[in-house]
Amino acid sequence: MIEATEPLRDVIARHGLQASKSLGQNFILDRQLLARIAAVPGPLEGLTAYEVGPGPGGLTNALLEAGASVVAVERDRRCIPALAELEARHKGKLRIIDADALTIDEPTEAGEGAHVVANLPYNVGTALLLRWLSGPWPPWWRSLTLMFQKEVAERIVAAPGSKDFGRLSVLSQWRSDARIVMNLHRSAFVPPPKVMSAVVHIVPKNMPGGVKAAVLERLTEAAFGQRRKMLRSSLKNLPGALEALQRLGIDSSRRAETVSVAEFVEVARELSARA
Repeated sequence: MIEATEPLRDVIARHGLQASKSLGQNFILDRQLLARIAAVPGPLEGLTAYEVGPGPGGLTNALLEAGASVVAVERDRRCIPALAELEARHKGKLRIIDADALTIDEPTEAGEGAHVVANLPYNVGTALLLRWLSGPWPPWWRSLTLMFQKEVAERIVAAPGSKDFGRLSVLSQWRSDARIVMNLHRSAFVPPPKVMSAVVHIVPKNMPGGVKAAVLERLTEAAFGQRRKMLRSSLKNLPGALEALQRLGIDSSRRAETVSVAEFVEVARELSARA
């Protein structure tokens, strides 16, 4: 049997796992760094971790060594043999799903209360985050520990009035708390991406009542789709939006980046009552 301490670089070489640009893959080889990422959600002993895009299994192994049972979704079939070795080594603790993560019924596969921990493929990271934030609330996941390009991470946690504040900020913060817990240099990855990366930790909080996720999504899409325009212009084609601003005392001459998350939520509540 292959020893658990085999360097990840050797695992990659042995299985011929060159990172795929089309799949947005960048692998982390440093086991100490992977252990730090696996520790972000807190103690995992006896809990379930849900991982998307495990690749050769570096983070997967760190999660298993932290005591978690892992459900790993990998669409790159080249990686399955390396993951199968981990599965054999950690009897009954790792389940591999050969599929596209965007098609997975996560509550069924991972169960309620799973911690999502993933070095997300860059080309699907934002789509997956929005999927996890827009579902039923409380959500099936207990926390999200996700790696993004740093500029995306900064948008997730941005405050109103900053250059990074936008649709992703509002949708991330309206019913969860998000913070950047770790910045990662390009050199941490193989191959090195062109940009810096960051790990974001997100935990759910109570959802404001009377607000439909789909309504808030449409509102923010309209408001930030033309972010340099005043609200009276960017929201004019969204039925009821300008009337809602007036009822709430929100000046329609403001621009979207000056509107707080709470104010967006209040407008969405007004619109949700009409939907």
